[in-house]
Amino acid sequence: MQETGSISIHTENIFPIIKKFLYSDHEIFLRELVSNAVDATQKLKSLAQLGEYQGEAGELKVTVSVDKEARTITVSDRGIGMTAEEIKKYINQIAFSGATEFVEKYKDKDAAAKDQIIGQFGLGFYSAFMVAREVEIFSKSYKDETDAARWVCDGSTEFTLETTDKAERGTDVVLHVAEDSDEFLEPQRLRGILTKYCKFLPIPIEFEGEVINQTQPLWTKQPADLTDEDYQKFYQELYPFSEAPLFWIHLNVDYPFNLTGILYFPKVKDELQLQRNKIQLYSRQVFITDEVKDVVPEFLMLLHGVLDSPDIPLNVSRSFLQADANVRKINQYITKKVADKLGEIFRKDREAFEQKWGDIGLFVKYGMLSDDKFYDRAKDLALVQNVDGKFFTLNEYKENVQANQQDKNEQTVLLYTTDPEAQHAYVVAAQDRGYDVLKLDGVLDSHFIGLLEQKLEKTSFKRVDADTVSKLIEKDETTESVLTDEEKTKLQELFAKAISNPAMHVQVEALAPQDAPVIITLPEFMRRMKDMQRTGGGGGMAMFGSLPDSYTVSVNANNPVAQRVLKADDEAAAKLAKQAFDLALLAQGMLKGEALTAFVKRSADLLAAE
Repeated sequence: MQETGSISIHTENIFPIIKKFLYSDHEIFLRELVSNAVDATQKLKSLAQLGEYQGEAGELKVTVSVDKEARTITVSDRGIGMTAEEIKKYINQIAFSGATEFVEKYKDKDAAAKDQIIGQFGLGFYSAFMVAREVEIFSKSYKDETDAARWVCDGSTEFTLETTDKAERGTDVVLHVAEDSDEFLEPQRLRGILTKYCKFLPIPIEFEGEVINQTQPLWTKQPADLTDEDYQKFYQELYPFSEAPLFWIHLNVDYPFNLTGILYFPKVKDELQLQRNKIQLYSRQVFITDEVKDVVPEFLMLLHGVLDSPDIPLNVSRSFLQADANVRKINQYITKKVADKLGEIFRKDREAFEQKWGDIGLFVKYGMLSDDKFYDRAKDLALVQNVDGKFFTLNEYKENVQANQQDKNEQTVLLYTTDPEAQHAYVVAAQDRGYDVLKLDGVLDSHFIGLLEQKLEKTSFKRVDADTVSKLIEKDETTESVLTDEEKTKLQELFAKAISNPAMHVQVEALAPQDAPVIITLPEFMRRMKDMQRTGGGGGMAMFGSLPDSYTVSVNANNPVAQRVLKADDEAAAKLAKQAFDLALLAQGMLKGEALTAFVKRSADLLAAE
């Protein structure tokens, strides 16, 4: 029996459309054909288990072979096979139903629209025509007393279907490779594609006499059956030469969606600009993509590992995820599982958690900033560290400093440094007052501080160099000045003239005698606006970040230097004032270039004069 036919559509050839416009990456033809072969094999296994297939199953595997001289690639399976009628149903009708409407309606639309629609037409098998000038199918059904069938199509709308001789159950798909696709006749090229897409398929895939896949990858097993060594070894398989991960989360849920996988926390330190395509997405163990933007929350895109879910909707080329309710649920589930795992480590081994904080703190802060639900789950385990290296939870720290660092308005003021070395003098001044100082020097900390001020009641943050130490935390007590009002005015004028810089606003303050003679500060509000503008935040307040720098120069009325400046003649007073100011600049790391050279020379002259 032989049958020929043609597909009734109004276009001469649908295959150029498939080739040019359906799939962006030609190599996935092999993924599609091998996946189909695996499906057919698994169906046979299921029928055998249900008792609906009584025959001998034999060795169930999928074989991929290439014949460079004959210019063929063959994908063979020993699955359920197809009768001639089934070939007509599954290969012809499904592929071409609606094809006319599709071609007419979407030929001028953008790629995203095409991708969403074309998935309705069951065109996975036809990806073969991206690389083949002709495709043959030889198939024999598992059903008794059925003839084997051969189907052939040259990429036009014509096909031939006939009975043929085939001894064994299953399907062989033979691709006669087109002249412009020679690369796919190279064994190394095919091996690379199989390794990329088929490495973890559940049925053995044989190529050149070697099985190239693990049929039971780690994520398909039960966590109770696995050791830490198993997880570490699998990580090295996925990411050779990488540092060992900090810890991992094994996901395994079947309601209200199916999701398995393993997510690893890598060592990242404070680097946000890392590769974000390290999580591999699978569907029933077939590799789909490493672009998991909607499935995984943004703040967890730096994680590594694998996710496997048949419930994530894909377009037919499987290169784009399509957001839907399941994707949102999976996203929320992953967020919860990560928070649960962090909480478990924190409760079980606080010391180990603190040791890892340098690496995981970035994830936690990013998550708290970007997801309110994650903030609520993580707020009791997020840590802050003071300059002495001690860790506290947010509540612990607030309770620790509340008694001493509450201002006259009953606000608890948390002091911090972004650079303990550069701001050392200010840190010491705060500690001399009995204040504690946090170290907040991470890439996200300027935003994290703003978040905590919104969330924590009656709490504000001030950098140690945002004001003089007596004003960082304003109390009801005041320090009396030893100078008269006239002397204060004169001192202010002398310093303003010696400094002669409109960005430096001089004020005379009654500080403790042991405090520095001059202290330069950038008000907390202005500095934060500038920090936010640099990191792309600030919103409607960004205009403040564009304003020129405006510093406060606090001259200590009660320091002995003030008396010396007032008693000196004009020239000596100017030198002393400039020297005291330059010392303050030096303490802030702001004395550079010509000004630094002049300061060093002036210091040498003053030493010689003594």
